[in-house]
Amino acid sequence: MSTLPQWRRPMRARDTHEAHRVATPLELLFDLCFVVAIARLGQLLHHSVAEHHVAHGIAGFLMTFFAVWWAWMNFTWFASAFDTDDVPYRLTALLQIAGVLVLAAGVADAFEGDLRVVTLGYVIMRIGLTTQWLRAARGTAEVRRTALRMAAGVSACMVGWGLLLFTHGTTHTLLFVVMAAAELSVPVWAERPWPTPWHPHHIAERYGLLFIIVLGEVVLSTTLAVQGGFAAGRLWWVAGAGLVIVFAFWWLYFERPVHHRLTGKRQAFVWGYGHFFVFASAAALGAGLAVVLEDPEIALLPVSIPVAVLLVALQALHLPRRLAWLTYAAAILVLGAGFFGQYALPVMAAVLAGLVATRVATAPAR
Repeated sequence: MSTLPQWRRPMRARDTHEAHRVATPLELLFDLCFVVAIARLGQLLHHSVAEHHVAHGIAGFLMTFFAVWWAWMNFTWFASAFDTDDVPYRLTALLQIAGVLVLAAGVADAFEGDLRVVTLGYVIMRIGLTTQWLRAARGTAEVRRTALRMAAGVSACMVGWGLLLFTHGTTHTLLFVVMAAAELSVPVWAERPWPTPWHPHHIAERYGLLFIIVLGEVVLSTTLAVQGGFAAGRLWWVAGAGLVIVFAFWWLYFERPVHHRLTGKRQAFVWGYGHFFVFASAAALGAGLAVVLEDPEIALLPVSIPVAVLLVALQALHLPRRLAWLTYAAAILVLGAGFFGQYALPVMAAVLAGLVATRVATAPAR
C-alpha cells in the first residue's frame, strides 16, 4: 500500500488471499508500545517471587497480562481484516496506541488490584476500536451484522470493567474472571452471522512478532546474567543456559510456517486464544531468570514451570504433531530438573537443546 494514505476511503474487507501481506509500520509501532507493559509486568512478577509473595504475584501477573494481551488481540485481528490505511484509520489507531500507553502506565497499580488507570486506558482504546467497527459496518455490507455485534459487545464489556473499580477481594477476582470470559465470548458470538476476513499469513506473522517481543524479556534477563557473570566472575552458567533456552524456543516457534493451520473459524479461535499461555509463560520465564540472578539456589519453579507450560502450549497449538510425545517428555524432564539443585538451569537448557536437535535431525525434507 502507498506510504502516503488517502484522506478517506470506504472501509472494505481485505482480501484473505492477498499476496505479500505483511505487518505495517503502524502495527509495528503498536507492538512497540506493548514492550513497556510487558517489561513492567515481568519486573513486578520478579519482585513478587523474590520477596516470597508467590501466590499474589502469579495472580496479579495473570490478570494484568490478560488485560494487556487482550488489548493487543483486539487491534491485531481487526487490522488483519479491515486495515484501509487512510487518514481516519491511522488517527483512530494512534488513539488506540495512546490508550495502550495509558494502560502501560497503570500496570503497576493493576498488579496490586487498582484498575483505575488501566480502565482509563481501556476506555481510550475502546473508543477507537468501536469507531473502527462502526466504520467497518458501514463500509462492508456482508459483515455489517458481525461488525455491529462487535461494537456493541466491546462497549457493553466496558461497563463490566467499570464495575471492577468498586469491588475488592474475592468479589473483585470473581468479577474479573466473569469479565474475561465475557470478553472472550464477544468475538465468538459476534462472528456467528459472518466471520471477519482475517488474513492467515498476516495473523501468523503478527503472533510471531509478539512472541519475539515477549522473548525480549528473557533476553534482557540473560543479558543481566552475562553482565553479572563478567563483573563478579560467577553466574556464567545462568547466562549460557538462558541463551540456549531463548534460542531453543525461537527455533521451536518458527520451525515451520503455521498459517496453513488457520483453516477455519474454530481453528483460529483455539489457536489465537490458546496463545495466551504461550505469551504469558514466555514473559514469566524472563521474570524467573531474573529471580535466579538474585538466588541461584532457587532455580526451580520460577523457571521450570514457565518452560514446561510453554513447551506444552507450543506442542498443543503450534508445533507439528510429529514427535509430540518427545515435547511432552521434555516438559516432564524440565519439571524434574530441580533435583540437580543449582545446576537445574543448565539441565533445562540441555533438554531443550536435545529436543531441538532431535526435531531437526528427523525433520522431513521440504
